Amino acid sequence: MTVELNNATEAAIYDYKEGLGKFMQKMPEIAQHYNAFTEACFKEGVLSQREKQLIALGISLYTQDEYCILYHVKGCLDHGATEEAIYEAVGVTAAFGGGTAMSQAVTLIQEAIQDLKGMQQ
Repeated sequence: MTVELNNATEAAIYDYKEGLGKFMQKMPEIAQHYNAFTEACFKEGVLSQREKQLIALGISLYTQDEYCILYHVKGCLDHGATEEAIYEAVGVTAAFGGGTAMSQAVTLIQEAIQDLKGMQQ
């Protein structure tokens, strides 16, 4: 069976789904439980599926998980997120990721500089 893929994003999502299918054949019980768990997590609830996809995109971006980034961009679009909403979620993620660097800079790095400079004197 030949699958026509239009771009790199479609190819990456296809590769993920193909790999997941192979994993399901090799480890059906684990894959079945994992799939059931994730399906339950992404069901409509107090948070909409769109909101859950935006959260998942932010986490994927923060953890630098390329396949999940692409998968959840698709999920965001499939569940009605606008491009503006996606970029806003990206902004929040960048602020959080930048916050990690800043918090280390204003604590650990400043302390290390002071400690190491003190050792040199």
